[in-house]
Amino acid sequence: LEETARSLNKYLSRAELDPERLNEGENRKQALHSTARKYRTQPEQLEALLTEKQARLDALSSMSDDGALAKLEAEALKTYTSFATELSAKRKAAALQMATKITHEMQRLSLAGGQFKVGLLPQNMSAQGNESIEFLVAGHAGVEARPLNKVASGGELSRISLAIRVTTASLNDTPTMIFDEVDVGIGGGVAEVVGQLLKQIGASRQALVITHLPQVAAQGKQHLQVSKTQTNNQTTSHIRALNHEERVLEIARMLGGVAITETTKQHALEMLESGNQ
Repeated sequence: LEETARSLNKYLSRAELDPERLNEGENRKQALHSTARKYRTQPEQLEALLTEKQARLDALSSMSDDGALAKLEAEALKTYTSFATELSAKRKAAALQMATKITHEMQRLSLAGGQFKVGLLPQNMSAQGNESIEFLVAGHAGVEARPLNKVASGGELSRISLAIRVTTASLNDTPTMIFDEVDVGIGGGVAEVVGQLLKQIGASRQALVITHLPQVAAQGKQHLQVSKTQTNNQTTSHIRALNHEERVLEIARMLGGVAITETTKQHALEMLESGNQ
């Protein structure tokens, strides 16, 4: 302890207390922490960040001096123009092909005389090229094609959306596609065609279809029934796979409502057999 005391006293005799220098050090410390927060880094990384920014500034300064930056800009514009022109040409070809195929599918979905078009609207240079894309549709013959979201009714929109899906399904590798009541607003023979188109999609990938139409449900390879029960003010959802006999009864229920007769059961059986041929 005596030795420690002597060492401390010896240190104190040589120490020069300088409040101004201490204050300067505290201010510098605060400035470093403030700068680190501003640039979202750690105080220990400020020196490396300064070196990086100085190198970037020197590079930009050298470009502005000899026109290098303008040269790079011209090269970038030339590259963009080349790619954008190629993209525009491919878009025109794909738009015509897509419009033809979707228009064909629309005829199958009882939109006789209807047309689908892909509009390429010029726009300023952007990451998406020199044009934006707009889907145009005419629901009947002799009607001018207008933007899809402005002219199509609920039922038409469902059918056109399905036609788009069927046409473009082969262009992507999505393993599972989910259709949530895509058949809303339609019925009768059109509903059966919708079921056939959904079955066509299901031939190359998994298609999950939520429907209330027996014409669509009868086309599926499997039938999952969703139901709900309420116990002690709590609602629980259930889902289970139906066997052949249960499918007949469920399709009959979808056909005839609460009362299921032998006639509706026979009709359901015929629909099921026809849909799985």
